[in-house]
Amino acid sequence: MNTADLGLPVDVPSTALFTDQYELTMLQAALKAGTAERHSVFEVFTRRLPDGRRYGVVAGTGRVLDAVENLRFDADVLGFLRERNIVDEETLDRLAGYRFTGDIWGYPEGEVYFPGSPIMRVEGSFAECVLLETVILSILNHDSAIAAAASRMSSAAGERPLIEMGARRTHELAAVAAARAAYIGGFATTSDLAAGFRYGIPTVGTSAHAFTLLHDTERDAFQAQVDSLGRGTTLLVDTYDVAEAVRTAVEVAGPELGAVRIDSGDLLLVAHRVREQLDELGATDTRIVVTSDLDEYAIASLAAAPVDAYGVGTQLVTGSGHPTCSMVYKLVARAGSADPAAPLVSVAKKSTGGKTSIGGRKWAARRPDAHGVAEAEVVGTGPVPAGLADHQLLVELVKGGEVVGREPLDAVRDRHAAARAGLPLSANQLSRGEPVIPTEYVQGLSGN
Repeated sequence: MNTADLGLPVDVPSTALFTDQYELTMLQAALKAGTAERHSVFEVFTRRLPDGRRYGVVAGTGRVLDAVENLRFDADVLGFLRERNIVDEETLDRLAGYRFTGDIWGYPEGEVYFPGSPIMRVEGSFAECVLLETVILSILNHDSAIAAAASRMSSAAGERPLIEMGARRTHELAAVAAARAAYIGGFATTSDLAAGFRYGIPTVGTSAHAFTLLHDTERDAFQAQVDSLGRGTTLLVDTYDVAEAVRTAVEVAGPELGAVRIDSGDLLLVAHRVREQLDELGATDTRIVVTSDLDEYAIASLAAAPVDAYGVGTQLVTGSGHPTCSMVYKLVARAGSADPAAPLVSVAKKSTGGKTSIGGRKWAARRPDAHGVAEAEVVGTGPVPAGLADHQLLVELVKGGEVVGREPLDAVRDRHAAARAGLPLSANQLSRGEPVIPTEYVQGLSGN
């Protein structure tokens, strides 16, 4: 079965109402003003990275493509809008036939980004593009925040695998998206079966403390699990006394025991003691998995510990303190009339308080230094300088309303690993700092 054909993992007829009301009222007003058909260019970007982050990670692009395809105003949705008197009949008639027929370009999913990076560019009539703002931002802001946290955690973990196990710490549907984003950021597996079903992510899981407490003795619980799942299973050893549990686990499963999991206590100290005990008992190949409210800093602190894998939940699905990326969706260029031949005019918001934006349809390139390491994110309008032509970042995602940029999740995951490897080494530092490379702007012709 091809799970990509299953559609969105939500029980709704479309993504049409994953929006804010003002998008529909803007459409109504633009239809009345005769400006709805003006060719428009919207861009997604962020003015700054979350405090202390050195780079961002683009995640959710594949889900955006699904959402754009599924944005349809069916009879029930139109009835709701009519009943609430949200828009007039002319607008409802327009919505009834809504299909996005424009173009979308963007950073390929898994790529890194920086302040000002044109992460996604949406082009078409104003009427088409304005309706996509909220659904695009809700997906990209959430998934990119999770992927950035996952990337920092996987960097801290090095070669040790990470298990995503945060489903019980977030909304049930957000959990599926979070598992997908975590996989992009470098996690190896998830405990969430919906994510495994929807996206093909490898799933893992054995038992919780409740299983041990169910049985009359810890030995009975371990024996039942080994009888059911085999000697290669992972036994949870911190329900009562860790040392006694490790001894019992090896007695029950033998030296072929797959792993033990530690979910509480001083993980650094306990991991060393458990490793020593396992080796003394002859279980030299038994792995140690640690969980318990880990984040990237805790993972880094365990680098010298005899730990073989980490399980991360709450801190991952909440973006490790930064649950959004503050991405915005802004109109940067539009035609002066509905005439298809009308040239684009650069437009931009001008305000105080750090909310200004730069007008014009933009390109982006990452300039490498003499060693092939990224040294600047170059964003510009107009012609692309010859020296940057081979380093452009935006790729075509939707052409004339047809999705052309969908790709396997493993390819996205590999892209992120390569993109992160192409950054300066300081990108992997967990200490607070500025973006690892600066963003430079190149001004071209207005409206391009």
